[in-house]
Amino acid sequence: MEYTHEVKNMCCVCKGAVHEPAPIPEEGKWVKAKQISDISGFTHGVGWCAPQQGACKLTLNIKDGIIEEALVETIGCSGMTHSAAMAAEVLPGKTILEALNTDLVCDAINTAMRELFLQIVYGRSQSAFSEDGLSIGSGLEDLGKGLRSMVGTTYSTRAKGARYLDLTEGYITKLALDEGNEIIGYQYVNLGKMMEAIAKGATPNDAYAKFTGTYGRFDEAAKVIDPRHE
Repeated sequence: MEYTHEVKNMCCVCKGAVHEPAPIPEEGKWVKAKQISDISGFTHGVGWCAPQQGACKLTLNIKDGIIEEALVETIGCSGMTHSAAMAAEVLPGKTILEALNTDLVCDAINTAMRELFLQIVYGRSQSAFSEDGLSIGSGLEDLGKGLRSMVGTTYSTRAKGARYLDLTEGYITKLALDEGNEIIGYQYVNLGKMMEAIAKGATPNDAYAKFTGTYGRFDEAAKVIDPRHE
């Protein structure tokens, strides 16, 4: 360590009180984090790119400072979805500091990593008060059956009103309208479950029929429209 001439000639003044890091909640424990290996937790972060044309939700499961599990979900940009594929290969095995300083290809994914880093080092994790945290694989539970991201996509104009395109249940195929042309329900197909059934041997038509459902007062519709073409 090199010191300036002025510092070398100073007398020594002892430090009194010990000012340690404030304890943060981590997986059911209170931890005074002094280095990256002290950090554990499961949490999410959301990021956006510079032109704000797309967004990323990043889910990481961190044990002793190392990323053991990563779930990368993106929307709004075709390039970003391919960047997510690369990020999924890059992230596991890195410490959270390495990941923060790694180019994850897409601005939105990099921003999500930054936001998630801030949460995790301050103890704002989903597993903060869960003893021993969450097991590796918990990220998949966010996707539910069919292992497909939950996407909400709606579109509307002042002239023609709203169109529901994708909601939690799945891909919207029909909108139900009442006599006043207000939406009262919809028909959907759960694409995740449908593709899973096809992979197990079901015919596409049978799988489509089995995983098509309705929501709301669909059966009371005065009129049914295709939200993409009508």
